[in-house]
Formats: sequence, structure tokens, C-alpha cells
Amino acid sequence: MTSDTRLPEPTAPARILVIKLRHHGDMLLTTPLILALRQRFPAAQIDVLLYEETREMLSANPDIHRIYGIDRKWKKQGVLHQLKMEAGLLCTLRKQKYDLVLNLADQWRSAICTRLTGARKRIGFAFPKRRHPFWSFCHTDLVSTQDHNTQHTVEQNLSILSAIGEAVHDVPAKMSYTAQDWQACRSLLPPDFQESYVVIQPTSRWFYKCWREGNISAVMNALSAAGHKIVLTSGPDAKEKKMVETIIAGCPDAQFHSLAGQLTLRQLAALIDHARLFIGVDSVPMHMAAALGTPLVALFGPSKLVFWRPWQAKGEVLWAGDYGPLPDPDDVDTHTDKRYLDAIPVDAVITAAKRLLA
Repeated sequence: MTSDTRLPEPTAPARILVIKLRHHGDMLLTTPLILALRQRFPAAQIDVLLYEETREMLSANPDIHRIYGIDRKWKKQGVLHQLKMEAGLLCTLRKQKYDLVLNLADQWRSAICTRLTGARKRIGFAFPKRRHPFWSFCHTDLVSTQDHNTQHTVEQNLSILSAIGEAVHDVPAKMSYTAQDWQACRSLLPPDFQESYVVIQPTSRWFYKCWREGNISAVMNALSAAGHKIVLTSGPDAKEKKMVETIIAGCPDAQFHSLAGQLTLRQLAALIDHARLFIGVDSVPMHMAAALGTPLVALFGPSKLVFWRPWQAKGEVLWAGDYGPLPDPDDVDTHTDKRYLDAIPVDAVITAAKRLLA
């Protein structure tokens, strides 16, 4: 089974399901594929199957008809409950009578879901670790991953379209939110911040991706001294909020307002969309800023830059590898306390930010 079989235009699919079972950033980076499908099949119903906790990344996207979620909390209520819920979900998916299923995931669960939809065309990737005949059995077409090592995650996703025609490469990501999201976010901002501000998101759930707190404080002090107001954000995790507290302690005279841990992802998107500049590390908000077209300064460490650089970003990416040695991304202990981004000079970030704000 190869990607040589093409879906004839006269039988263009009326119902399409896209499957991706990964993290928040991965879900945002599926939106170029979803947009490409919408452009190619404007009358089609496009649904998505994802992990429930990532729903908010796509819930306001106008190109998506319906989202189905696998809740990983089901298993906490016992195996029987999990099996019951997943069986019900599979039954619901089968009732949709999909014409086309695109499985971007590499889990066996995603392959089984793909097969059990009953779609006449079921496309997946020929992952090297999935050479078992059952993987082929679950799909009608498998697309080569030979070029994935040199492609951005967006390009990898888009390559699956080669099974139904010519693949596309230059499609923007889309982070969507509602007017209510912006209203809720704006109500949390001081009146003098609402017209012009810089968003700084210094945290990630992986602390090896973070810059030193004192460095962030120095950037805030410099931008504040130049007349810019700063909004600090972070996730709701206690460790992230403590990191923000340490940053704040280092800039007592700066013009800033903290919304750390207070925003939903869609409200954060609204905040970033209305900002003059975004400064942040390799994290979901960075990808959101790129998708929203907000000018950004992105700080990268030992992540795989070719896969995870901000897609079609306006601004600058500062990679720690340009300033000092970095370990191979595959060798990094993700629980280390080491801050690999510390190789990036404070002046480099301040200079880039002021250039983009000029």
C-alpha cells in the first residue's frame, strides 16, 4: 500500500477526519493541514480527533466542523470505564461515515481508530517503527516519512496530502479565539495597558527550555525604561508562577502587569494578538504568536530547531547554539535544572526587541 493511489476529483470527500494525538503545540501545527483541506475541499465537513486536554487549541477554528476527544482521565476510573468510553467514541466516529481519514499520529490507538471508522480511504504515515503488517492493515495508503528529518512539523503534516494529489508547502497556521475571549482578557488589563503592551511569556513546563529569571528581569527593566509596558504571562502550574514571582522581584520599578496563570489558552491568544511584541521561549505561546502574526523574539535551546522553530514567524529566533555548545536534543535530560538558554546574551534579546518595537 503506497501513496500512489490518488483520490479522483469526481469523488471528492464530503466528510473528513484528521487524527492527531499529541500535545498543545502539535495540535496548533495541524492547522495548516486543516486549512489546506478546506481550500482543496471547500464543501467538506472536516472533523478532528485529539486528546481532550488539547481541545482549546482548535475549538474556535472556523475550518473545523466538530472535535472529538479522547479523555486520558478515563483510565483513572478503571479499565472497564475506559473501554466503555472509547467504544462509545468509536461507535460515534463510525456513524459519521467518513470518506477520508488522515492519521497523523504514530500510536497504535490512532491506527485502530482509523481502521474502525470504516472510511474507504484511510491515510497514514509509513513510520519506521510501525512496519508491522497490522499498521498497513489499518490504512489504505501509507505516505513515506523519508524527508521528515529535514522538514518542519508543519511540512511533515502537509506531506500526507501527497496521497490525494500534489502536496502543498506554504500554508499558514491559525490560532483562533472569540470576541468574548478578548473581552475577558481585556477586562484584566489596567486601562493604561490596553492600547500598547509587550507580552513576555518566560516559562515552559520544561524548565530546561527556560532562560534565567534574572535575564528576564533585565529585559523588562530595559524595555520599561524605554517606555514600554509589559504583560507577564505563564501557565497555571505552581512552579511557573513561582518563576514569575522571582522575575518580578528583580524589576520593582518596571511598568508591568502580571496575568500569570490567569488566562485560558484562547484568552492568551487574544492577548498576544493585540500585543506589539511577544517575547518567549520554545513553548505553545510562542507558536501562538507566530500563528497570529505578532512580531516575536523567540529564545531556543536544545530543541530540534528544524522541527519546532516558529512557523512563518515575524521577528527573530535567537538560538543558544549560536552562542555556545549545546547537547544533542535526543540526549537532553528533560528533568535537568540546567538552563541551556543562558548562553543567549541579555543584550541580544534587548536589541532584537527594541528593533522590532521601533
